[in-house]
Amino acid sequence: MARRILSRFVLAPATAVAALIGFAAAPAQAAIWSSSDQWGNYTTSDGYTLYNNIWGSGAGSQTIWVNSSSNWGVWANHPDTGGIKSYPNAKKVVGRSITSLASLTSSYNVTVPSTGDYNTSYDIWDTDYDYEVMLWVNYNGDVGALGTSQGTATLGGHTWTVYKGDNGSNQVFSFLRTSDSSSGTVNILPILKWIKDTKGWWGNETIGDVQFGYEITSSPGGLDFTTNGFSVSSS
Repeated sequence: MARRILSRFVLAPATAVAALIGFAAAPAQAAIWSSSDQWGNYTTSDGYTLYNNIWGSGAGSQTIWVNSSSNWGVWANHPDTGGIKSYPNAKKVVGRSITSLASLTSSYNVTVPSTGDYNTSYDIWDTDYDYEVMLWVNYNGDVGALGTSQGTATLGGHTWTVYKGDNGSNQVFSFLRTSDSSSGTVNILPILKWIKDTKGWWGNETIGDVQFGYEITSSPGGLDFTTNGFSVSSS
């Protein structure tokens, strides 16, 4: 479960330059912004916010770099221990109720390591942060979803194993793709409507944040996670 992002963040200057050790050479040299700060964040001209977001206990070092909302990445060196260490991500705010949306889709393209413990996932929140919807598009190593399995469902163009749980602060609905994918498009709205209309797990919630990133448990020695493409569209 990725941690919610609230007002505790302080905007870092767009001109801030952090250490680039551990990056692949091309993205690091081209980055318009980077940060190794725990809560480092940057807002792009097209309205996306990028967060370094190192929130778990026992974390190591991590640096986020950004060229644009669709080209950014993270170098992370977290120890080989249990527990989520971070969720570096890009966020787009929707601010619409489920029934007022005609469409909500997102496309992604990532390059992820073959080692380490992590998932590549969407983290979708209602505006009150009472509900969290996670869509895992790929995952590796010793990771698992919160809660109990609710079976499988084919929604939004993909087949998912569905989990329902509660972390003590909010309810969590996790959808894990039955086959890993490094690129694709997800039709998010049918998933939200299925939770509301088919399962009755929530009402006509107003969707706030649509986040996409890497929930990292361990990446010993330093691993690169690269977003080659990402966008959110709604109407």
